[in-house]
Amino acid sequence: STLALLGLRACATLSFTPLVPISPPLIDGKARLFSAPPLRPGGGSFALLASSGDSATSAEEEARRLREQAERLRREVADVERSKQEVAKAEREESERTAAEKRDVRMRYSAEVPILKGDGSTVLERVDFPPRIAGGKSRIEACQAPLPLGILLGESEENPGVIQVDEVASDSNGEVSGVKEGDILRACTACQATMETPTWQLLAGGIGQPKTKRFMFSADGQPLEEVMGAIASNRMDPEGRPVWLVLERVE
Repeated sequence: STLALLGLRACATLSFTPLVPISPPLIDGKARLFSAPPLRPGGGSFALLASSGDSATSAEEEARRLREQAERLRREVADVERSKQEVAKAEREESERTAAEKRDVRMRYSAEVPILKGDGSTVLERVDFPPRIAGGKSRIEACQAPLPLGILLGESEENPGVIQVDEVASDSNGEVSGVKEGDILRACTACQATMETPTWQLLAGGIGQPKTKRFMFSADGQPLEEVMGAIASNRMDPEGRPVWLVLERVE
């Protein structure tokens, strides 16, 4: 209780003094306020502009770098596409060259000749004749000549099974048609007489009617007598058509 009384008495004796503004110090008889040193004119603005300029420069450099990278990628893509096109062109040219070579070889060793079909009709078709002379120094020729041909055929001594032209008479049908000495006879037309009997004649006991068919006869590997007989059989052609000769000729 004594402490409490002392406290109350101390509080009663305290008094509050009003705040009085502190006068600024007098220097040379004049009041001066202390303040921070003045800012340099434009100092903050210069720092801000410098920072903004650095950012703009960095952005331009980044944009330039991206443009260069994009241009490099475009060039690389263009190079790849150009390379693909060159490869495709080379492959196409090679394919065309190979096809042209095959076409040339086929044209060299083939000829259009009349082919007898199953229905009795005759159609001109290109037939291949693999070369009998090695080295690619020959070609196939086809010609037509009426009988008599005026040529002398014989068996080759160097190539067994090969029938060749040993002689061509001057001004003969063979010479006029283009047959030359040394030509190899590969094929010729031949005629064959057959008996065709319609069904109604068979039922009636008929013997049928003769009919001559003309077809291509291969001379490869045939005896000379068979080849001579095939050529001579063209006399049986009721239409009197010329003989077709397929020849292999050395160029």
